[in-house]
Amino acid sequence: MKASAGKATSINLFSLKTIQMRTFHLSWMAFFLCFFGWFGIAPLMAVVREELNLSKDQIGNIIISSVAITVIARLVIGWLCDKIGPRIAYTFLLVLGAVPVICIGFSNSYESFLIFRLAIGVIGAAFVITQYHTTVMFAPNVVGTANATTAGWGNLGGGVTQMVMPLIFAAFVSFGFVESQAWRYAMVVPGVAMIICGILYYTCTKDSPAGNISDLSDAAAAKKKKDTVSFWKAASDYRVWVLFVLYGACFGIELTINNIAAIYYHDYFKLDIGTAGLIAGLFGLMNIFARTLGGFFGDKAGIKWGLSGRVWFLGAVILIEGLALVLFSQMSVLPLSIMVMIVFSLFVQMSEGATFSVVPFINKKAMGAVSGIVGAGGNAGAVAAGFLFKVDSLSYPEALFIIGLIVVACSVLALLVRFTPEMEREARAEMDQLLGEKREEAIAAAAEPARVYKPAPAQ
Repeated sequence: MKASAGKATSINLFSLKTIQMRTFHLSWMAFFLCFFGWFGIAPLMAVVREELNLSKDQIGNIIISSVAITVIARLVIGWLCDKIGPRIAYTFLLVLGAVPVICIGFSNSYESFLIFRLAIGVIGAAFVITQYHTTVMFAPNVVGTANATTAGWGNLGGGVTQMVMPLIFAAFVSFGFVESQAWRYAMVVPGVAMIICGILYYTCTKDSPAGNISDLSDAAAAKKKKDTVSFWKAASDYRVWVLFVLYGACFGIELTINNIAAIYYHDYFKLDIGTAGLIAGLFGLMNIFARTLGGFFGDKAGIKWGLSGRVWFLGAVILIEGLALVLFSQMSVLPLSIMVMIVFSLFVQMSEGATFSVVPFINKKAMGAVSGIVGAGGNAGAVAAGFLFKVDSLSYPEALFIIGLIVVACSVLALLVRFTPEMEREARAEMDQLLGEKREEAIAAAAEPARVYKPAPAQ
């Protein structure tokens, strides 16, 4: 039996022929749109603040609410993927998640805005489905790269929304709407896009290379159930909770920056909404390659040094991320601030990719549960960081400085993620077999033209 078991051993970005690559592209597009809807209101908060007369404490509560509910949603969605499959789970999340995105435009007070912002946070669970779906579609030699790329390109929505939403807002203003109406209509755009994507996800993907869960035979379904462990069994592994904290120290910080970057540059560098949003968008745009780098180098470290190599790499990039954030918090000159923010962004997103190059190897019988718990850690980190931005005596730069020091301290926890010698041997044997299969496929592909071409016999 092949080690790949139908999973793709390579990533062919420009092909939609296989179910693996269709899932790859649709999963990152779905997450992109979820991220776009999730943080679509963030670059417009300066306008919302003026209209609803929001205080710093209230904005802090809104920041926390946008990520708090996602902690619970990610835990539930991971379990749900194990039960009903990622295809149905993503379809429901996209279509139902679009409702609060569109309806936030009905807010007329701090309380109603807070409730809709809280509800929108549920769509942040999309990340878990994206990681789950690519994990079941790609083999261990490339799973870190696949996970990192789909998540990174999805996270790109957080950067694009910082740039695009002010433009959509400006377009509605140019059509004659006042600002208090324009931000409301602007939020309809990502909501409608999510609904369309949900329909495509249902029609164009499958739960696994073997097909949908609903199509499995009784024997295959029984085998799948036998090969799955309970959520609580997965949750009892301390390594899952260490990764929970580490993911909070990277993705949690990215979520925090997505929420405050535009208003930070607007307030502290006296920039207009469009310019502040453009600069804030640079942070998210690094996802186009930075998170992929984290997964790619995590895979390479795994191939060379085993599972421990993946963990060492993770600890190193989180350490550099923390140091870069400390430096960013001290920047008072705009060009320098932008340069350091980009470096910080590179390492925060590489850390995220490196984390999910480790996750698939923690417990293969509970991928959904492990992905859900670790993914929830990102939002838990964002909630914890959000409380610092509520404190009146702390400026935003001071809060960022404290968070940077905490991230540096968290990097040491990577040393606690260990694998038994037996797990290392199994992973090494599986990797060697996969690489051997890949070489054989390459040789066969190279020989294909020679086998097809048959010169006509001489007359």
